[in-house]
Amino acid sequence: MSRIAVVGSGIGGLTAALLLTRQGHEVVMYERAGQAGGRVAFEEEGRYRIDRGPTIVLLPEMLLDILEEGGLPRGSLELLRCDPLYRVHFRSGRVLTKFADPSKQAEEIDRLYPGEGKGFLRFMEDMSLLYPKGRASFLERGYKNRREFFSPANLSLMIRLRAYRNLRSAVGHYFRHEELRDAFSLQSLYIGGAPFRTPGIYTMLPYAEHAFGIWMLKGGYGTLPQIMARELKNRGVQIHTRTEVESLMVEGRRCRGVIVQGKEIRYDAVLYNGDFPHLEDLLPSGLFNKQNMGFTETADRNSVVPDTVIRRGSFKPSSGCLLIYAAVSKRWPQAQVHQFFLPDSLNKGLHELFDRRQIPADPSYYVFNPAALDDSAAPPGESVLYFLVPVPAEADMDWDDIAGELADKVLADAEKRGFPGLISSIVWRRLRTPEDARQEGMYGGGSFGIAPLLSQSGVFRPQPKPYALQGLYAAGASVHPGGGVPIVMQGAKLAVQELIKEMSVHE
Repeated sequence: MSRIAVVGSGIGGLTAALLLTRQGHEVVMYERAGQAGGRVAFEEEGRYRIDRGPTIVLLPEMLLDILEEGGLPRGSLELLRCDPLYRVHFRSGRVLTKFADPSKQAEEIDRLYPGEGKGFLRFMEDMSLLYPKGRASFLERGYKNRREFFSPANLSLMIRLRAYRNLRSAVGHYFRHEELRDAFSLQSLYIGGAPFRTPGIYTMLPYAEHAFGIWMLKGGYGTLPQIMARELKNRGVQIHTRTEVESLMVEGRRCRGVIVQGKEIRYDAVLYNGDFPHLEDLLPSGLFNKQNMGFTETADRNSVVPDTVIRRGSFKPSSGCLLIYAAVSKRWPQAQVHQFFLPDSLNKGLHELFDRRQIPADPSYYVFNPAALDDSAAPPGESVLYFLVPVPAEADMDWDDIAGELADKVLADAEKRGFPGLISSIVWRRLRTPEDARQEGMYGGGSFGIAPLLSQSGVFRPQPKPYALQGLYAAGASVHPGGGVPIVMQGAKLAVQELIKEMSVHE
């Protein structure tokens, strides 16, 4: 039995701990915050509680399968299916309802955009063949070098998935109307990327919504880390909260443990679950000298390891978020759980955000309204609402001045377009900004890890075994295969597989 430290208790760290303890290893976890969960947590005030971070459950089978592999039966949590999936409100006055059923969705599209339904059916048909291959190639395995990643089979698949184009351009192959291109590419915002910068391979996201549904967790996504942490404690795992790891112990070419409050604590391996760009801060200075790490000119030129040794600051963070949490003394029977409100031109607004690093003059935003499906989400006759406004991940902006004014603008717009009587019914409100995210350890103030750019995807993203250093592994939103709760869990599974494989070789 090996003794393993997990640094950070986000979903990736908790998943890794479940999988490792299930295989008989001893795990000790270190978390600098006051509770486990990382981005997945609750914002609470008196009688009110709402998810702080993720709210949309995608790929439910992946999530449940990995939990089951870690020893948590499927009955441990209750998923509620959202159907309709969500609504997209356009400035034109059109409201597109997204349905899981393809024929029903095609009818809805034809109702609003005559003749466009066939493009949707063609999209679903094409992706039904490509998605299983994409999942196996890009979500369920890591890559040690570029030769593996750029294999003939992968190159062929990337061409068919239009990885050489951006997501908005890729869906433009199926839809003519600008609003439909927006509706089938906005999913890149789930992982903090712009549709015009995110590779076309991410067409798997809008496809997955219809193929596998959109869900919510009864009681809120924030219950997931609570369930996982409770199970780990029952297994005897120590989760040290409010405990920050100061550095990692490295001897030769192996990570030997952690240093906490000046004390060296030895472990057989360490799995890092903070935002990946911060990992370099925990390693001894000078370690990134190529000779020390074995990165000589005679090293395998196809190795990804030298490419992942990137100085802090050279990673591009994902977008930031202004998050508005509100408790409201009414409900809206016509409202869905998930709704998107878009400006006249989503493309223009996102260019302002991602290219000019400005808050768009006409911002887009998402609204989570859990009481529409989970009656227990708020007191009877009341609601809790969550508004997510994509903003630049600029922690040095004067958010004290900006946040309140922007929140007022968004709430006023939401009142006009979907939530009549909203503002006068608010009984509690709280804001979170990119500066709050930065203070909690989110790289660059971004809310979703590093951005899903082509240069930060696949083999170009930090891998579950990130360095030519034995005994050190990584999981989280900034690590391959990327962000989103089930995908982070899949990344943790890959990290555990690497850890087990390497330890069995060196025993």
